Amino acid sequence: MIYSIKRDHARFRNIVKGRIKGDLKKYITHGEMLGRKGKDVVTIPLPQIDIPHFKFGDKEKGGVGQGDGKPGDPIGQGQPQEGEGAGKAGENPGEHALEVDISLQELAEILGEELQLPKIEPRGHKTVKVVKDKYTGIAKQGPDSLRHFKRSYKEALKRQISAGVYDPKNPVIVPIRRDLRYRSWRSVTEHENSAVIIYMMDVSGSMGDEQKEIVRTEAFWIDTWLRSQYKDIETRFIIHDATAKEVDEDTFYKTRESGGTLISSAYKLCQKIIETEYSPSEWNIYPFHFSDGDNWSGEDTRLCMDLLKTEILPKVNVFCYGQVESRYGSGQFFKDLRESFGEDDDTVILSKIENKEGIIQSIKDFLGKGK
Repeated sequence: MIYSIKRDHARFRNIVKGRIKGDLKKYITHGEMLGRKGKDVVTIPLPQIDIPHFKFGDKEKGGVGQGDGKPGDPIGQGQPQEGEGAGKAGENPGEHALEVDISLQELAEILGEELQLPKIEPRGHKTVKVVKDKYTGIAKQGPDSLRHFKRSYKEALKRQISAGVYDPKNPVIVPIRRDLRYRSWRSVTEHENSAVIIYMMDVSGSMGDEQKEIVRTEAFWIDTWLRSQYKDIETRFIIHDATAKEVDEDTFYKTRESGGTLISSAYKLCQKIIETEYSPSEWNIYPFHFSDGDNWSGEDTRLCMDLLKTEILPKVNVFCYGQVESRYGSGQFFKDLRESFGEDDDTVILSKIENKEGIIQSIKDFLGKGK
């Protein structure tokens, strides 16, 4: 019975995953459809899943749609009579959405399969040593909390059978002291990969609510994928106009300034955070910068390129720049980055995000190299 329930539950989860995968584009481009529920679970609305049911075969006669029919016979559901509008009130229930909880790990698997994202290969030396206790065998001595019931039962059963005292008609198994078995363990050292994501965003007046919603949505999916690849993830948030400062996540998406833009201020703060808190020998580092492409001057742009080449790129896995299209942004910074690093430099990944429909391609741009 328990096996049957587990099997049915597994089948249902596969159906749910199939539905989510089929509508993944909708969920990505409409980020508000996903609701966070706790640390590792999201709630997703799904169309109602129909339960399989029996229907009459060809031998059954009668019913709507068969025979000549008579005046006054009811017609099938969904067939409005002449003169009736589609919006008329009725007594039948409507179609309801089904809210399903799904773990971020499952969501990441769906994302990876649908967008064909490669597994990330962390830099070999960027690991943290962690000592863990692993249960590796069975011992004849140990604390009662680690008693292995099944192995103790089997030992008692073997003893009674070999002694000729086992009665199949009265199968009472009573373990004695020498039958008891306990789980044993040993301490092992594992290398766990840790990562930090540093989000930077231009919050000058040209970056409106629409642009920030695009950034918020894309950041959610970037987080989801990277968390499935690393044991430990930290996120930091930097906003900038003419100056830069570190903020919390809520402030990151809600702040809007009207000043100028000096992108180098964000890169300097990013470099300082990496230098003081995230040693490249222990962390996989992912800076993401989102902007509409405007910078105050060519001189500041040259400073940005120098900071990237000498300070940031040697310490990070990859640097990602996403240009969110705005009617007020010139997009010049994207051109400057491409000119400085070229299209073949896989340590600097550039992506243009024209609207919400462009989020999917941008995610593939950033995560598709497996770095």
